[in-house]
Amino acid sequence: MPPQFGTSGLRGPVSSLTPKLVSDYALAFATCCPIGTGVYIGQDLRPSSPDIADVLEGALREAGIDVASCGAVPTPALALAASSAGAAAIMVTGSHIPADRNGLKFYTPDGEITKSHEAAILAQLRKNKSTSDTGSAVFGTLRHDPDCGARYIDRYVKSFGAHALDGLRIGIYEHSSVARDLLNTVVRAVGGKAVPLARSNTFIPVDTEAMDPATREQMKVWVHMHKLDAIISTDGDADRPMLVDEKGQLVPGDVLGPLSAQALAAAHVVTPVSSNTLVEEMALFEQIERTRIGSPFVIAAMEAALTAAPMARIVGYEANGGFMLGFTAQGPVGAIDPLMTRDCLLPLLAALSTARAQGLTVSALTARLPKRFTASDRIRDIAPPISAAFLSSMRADPMQRTSFFAPLNLDLTQEKGIDLTDGLRISFETGDVVHFRPSGNAPEFRCYVESATYDRAQQLLMGCLSRLVAALER
Repeated sequence: MPPQFGTSGLRGPVSSLTPKLVSDYALAFATCCPIGTGVYIGQDLRPSSPDIADVLEGALREAGIDVASCGAVPTPALALAASSAGAAAIMVTGSHIPADRNGLKFYTPDGEITKSHEAAILAQLRKNKSTSDTGSAVFGTLRHDPDCGARYIDRYVKSFGAHALDGLRIGIYEHSSVARDLLNTVVRAVGGKAVPLARSNTFIPVDTEAMDPATREQMKVWVHMHKLDAIISTDGDADRPMLVDEKGQLVPGDVLGPLSAQALAAAHVVTPVSSNTLVEEMALFEQIERTRIGSPFVIAAMEAALTAAPMARIVGYEANGGFMLGFTAQGPVGAIDPLMTRDCLLPLLAALSTARAQGLTVSALTARLPKRFTASDRIRDIAPPISAAFLSSMRADPMQRTSFFAPLNLDLTQEKGIDLTDGLRISFETGDVVHFRPSGNAPEFRCYVESATYDRAQQLLMGCLSRLVAALER
C-alpha cells in the first residue's frame, strides 16, 4: 500500500518514504501551515526513524527554516516543547504499526494539524514543490534540544507531587516505547516503585487498543510474579497509554478517559463515536460530544467549544486512551496547563493517583463505573477498496446484515439504530454494539464491540472477526 496521509499524518512502507517524498511533505507543511519560530523534530525508536529525521532536518534548513532536533522523544513531549517555544513540530513515527512502516506527524504551534491543514498540505503537494525550488538564500540553523523529555516530566512532577504514588509498585512494560526511560523516571519522581519489564532492542508494534492474547497473559504473570499494583506502558511514540490493573486486566482507553475526566473535574467531554458509552451513563458531565474517529476531529470539536466558551472545562480522549486537555486543570499539588494533543502520561497518573488517594486498587476504582465493556481488534492486509465494498453492502442490504449477525445471536429485528458517523456502527436492543471501520492510512479493518459483560464483549468480538475474515476474503 503506498503512503497514505490522514488523521494520524503520513504513513507508509519505509521503502516508499523516499527522501524526496519526505522532503516534499515537510516543505508543503512548512509552506501552507503556521510554523512560528521554526520546526522541532523528534523520532521514535524504529530503525528507519533517524535517517528520516535527518532528511527532514536537511530539507527544512535548506528552505531557510530553523530546526530544533530533539532526538528520540515521546510525541506529547515534542508537542509540548514546540508549542512552549512558539514553534511547529514533526514527529517521525509509525505509532503502533510494524517496523517496516513509518510516518510523520505534524504539529503547528497550536497543536496537532487540523483537517483544513491536511487539505492545504495535499493541495500544496499537487503543485509539485520540492527541495530544489524553495529559492531560499538563507540556510536555517540547527540546534539540539536534549531537555525536551525532561520538561515533559517536570510538567507532571510539579502537578502531581512527590508522593502521588507512594507505596505503589508499578511495572513498566518497556518494549520499544520511546517513553520507556521517561516512564521509569516519572514513577519514581512521584513516589512509586518502578519495576522495569521486557525491554527490547528491536522494535515491537504495540497497539494499546488491541493487545494480543499472549501479551494479555504475560501481564497476569508479571503482576503476580512481581506483586505489582499496576503495569503501565505506551505505544511506539507514546501518545497512547496502556494501564493494566493489579489482576493483570487491561483498562481500556475509553475507560481510562472518563476516569481521568472525572479526576480533573472536567465538565465537557469530547470523544469519538467508537468510545465506550459508559461515559454517558456516569451522569457526571454537563456535555458529552461524539465525533468521527481521529484526534483531529476531537480537537476540532474542542476548539469550537472553547471558541464559544473560553473558560469551558473541556477534555477529549480517544478509545485508544490518547488524552487531550483543553483547560488549566488542578493536579494533587499544582496546576496542569492545557495540552491539545494526545497524551499518555496524564491519564496514567490521574487514574493511579486517584486510586491511591481513595485507598482503592485500580480494579476497584474501575468497578465503580457503569457496567459497559468494549473490545476491539483489527484484520491486517485488507485493501481499502475491499473494506469499502463490504461496508457499502452492509449499510444498504438488511439481508446481508441478517446473514452476518444471525450466527452471533443478534437478530436484525432487535436492531436499535445505525450510526454512520464513521464507518458502520449498529446498536441492538440487547445492549450489544458492533462497529466496523477501515483504517484511513493503513491496510487494516477494525472492529469495535460493546456489551453489558466482559465475556459477552470478547465473545462478540471473536465472532465478528471470524465472520469478517470470511466475508472480506471472498
